[in-house]
Amino acid sequence: MALIRATHRHARISARKVRPFANMIRGMTASKGLDTLRFVPNRGARVLEKVLQSAMANAEDQGARNVDNLKIVECRVDGGPMFKRIQARARGMAFMIRKRMAHVHVGIEAPEIS
Repeated sequence: MALIRATHRHARISARKVRPFANMIRGMTASKGLDTLRFVPNRGARVLEKVLQSAMANAEDQGARNVDNLKIVECRVDGGPMFKRIQARARGMAFMIRKRMAHVHVGIEAPEIS
């Protein structure tokens, strides 16, 4: 079995906001995962949906047949780098504002293409 991957690195969304949707679709077929994400009204679901569509397109490009029935075996969201900003606070103090990024990885399993 070949693992076909797609990645979105430096996505401008916190990894914490995308992880629940990654856990939700892991183990599903690609078409069922796509349908599940399509009806979730969160921005994190949109990001993950695009990466899953990219993985399906990669599988089709590599010659996999019946892409909708391929299983999502890897779906993880890692934290990426952060933009750090300073916010002025009372009495001369400053707070750090961390604008977080995420790396979204999706892998679907396709039968060996010969």
